[in-house]
Amino acid sequence: MNSVKKLSSKDWTLQNINDFLNTNSKIVLDKSTESIVKKQREKLEKLLKNKSAPIYGINTGFGSLCNTFIEEKDLEKLQENLIKSHACGIGNPIEDKIVRTLILLKVLSLSKGNSAIRIELLQFLIDLFNKNGVPYITEFGSLGASGDLAPLSHLSLCILGEGKMKDGEKWIQTKAVLKKKKITPISLKAKEGLALINGTQFSLAMLYTAVNKARKLYHLSNFVSALSFEAFNGRLEAFDSSIHVLRNQVGQKLCAEEFLSYFKGSNIQTRKKQAVQDPYSFRCIPQVHGASLDVIHYVESIVEREINSVTDNPLLVDDLIISGGNFHAQPLALAGDFLSIAVSELGSISERRTYQLVSGSRDLPDFLANNPGLESGYMIVQYAAASIASLNKSLCSPSSVDSIISSKAQEDHVSMAPNAMWKCIKVLDNVEQLLTLEWIVASRAIHFRNNIIFDKHLQNTLSKYRKKLPIILEDHIPQELYADTTEFLNGVKCPF
Repeated sequence: MNSVKKLSSKDWTLQNINDFLNTNSKIVLDKSTESIVKKQREKLEKLLKNKSAPIYGINTGFGSLCNTFIEEKDLEKLQENLIKSHACGIGNPIEDKIVRTLILLKVLSLSKGNSAIRIELLQFLIDLFNKNGVPYITEFGSLGASGDLAPLSHLSLCILGEGKMKDGEKWIQTKAVLKKKKITPISLKAKEGLALINGTQFSLAMLYTAVNKARKLYHLSNFVSALSFEAFNGRLEAFDSSIHVLRNQVGQKLCAEEFLSYFKGSNIQTRKKQAVQDPYSFRCIPQVHGASLDVIHYVESIVEREINSVTDNPLLVDDLIISGGNFHAQPLALAGDFLSIAVSELGSISERRTYQLVSGSRDLPDFLANNPGLESGYMIVQYAAASIASLNKSLCSPSSVDSIISSKAQEDHVSMAPNAMWKCIKVLDNVEQLLTLEWIVASRAIHFRNNIIFDKHLQNTLSKYRKKLPIILEDHIPQELYADTTEFLNGVKCPF
């Protein structure tokens, strides 16, 4: 489905952005936004004509070269040199969907007018987005301080007709791709190069992507753990709302409510119990999952505010050009590290439930083997889960506590936000795998239970899964189930 949506300077919500990207919407400028951008550019040009004093990044060098004055005849060359010299990215190209998000976020920021770019430059980026242009942008190279300089420079190269862009599955020269898409490269005028690369949109695009996946994994964690809870024959009194009201933590209350919804048609309350209490990985699901949800809510608020921010430098405010530090990505860096920790905990407690299900307790066979001893069952599936749960602990070491001085100490404190986001995305991928392993183990454990009546949604989902991947009683190769199970779980519609 394609639709056309007018770009306005009003605040955007996460839901707006999600809908916009998921429906492949096209951007068109509304008249008020176009007017704002044009007027702000006219203001800047008047200021340049009437002011001979140095203005950072407009008629000076950059970073520690800020005191070097640039002649008027060289101002365009200054911006072109800036883009080329800063295109120093390292590593693999980022995913196409993150590039597309990045371009949209850059358009939204520039459309506020405070960056004082020409309307032609904004329209180029809009055309690039609308025609699905994907510049070659790599995962590493930014310190998240004076903006995401390296990755945003790789984005900006295509404006000059330089660098590489995607053509199908290949990376080819930008000019050839732009010609196919009927987009004409343009030169950069005073300040425009700096407006393009001073900004947090690379870090923001990754954090936006991460927090969206985190929310999905949170709901999936509740759903998968509900199946484990049935298989473990747990006690539901730990989810009674009266307990959680007394704790007064929002995420905990919401989690308990959501978790209980998966037992509406279950007979778990009337089944005979062997234990007075369950292990924490079952009993404390609301406290642990709910705490992660609180962090997700916090990160969503940071992301939403940043989407509606102007983060380059200097900025045109009223009739003044003000040099500041909005490009410093510390809010995003801290949020990315916090999100990594919160999501890692969803994986950590998932691995513990997997361990409990294969440990031979609650009348389940050792390692869920059909013939323990001759067969090892899912003994080593838990080992695999433990390996990536442990890896997540390393990945959760915060990037935001690090800072390496750059630009002759002009940039003497940096956020390392892009590194925080990269690690966060790796943690998310690992947690997705941990939930895959828990589901595989829980669905096998259910086979050894009799007289279970499930909630309708859980039963229907398990039945669909078993049609796709029938249970194999004898020892088999568990790894061959992983990809299909992950794909299946990605298609599960959690009702929250």
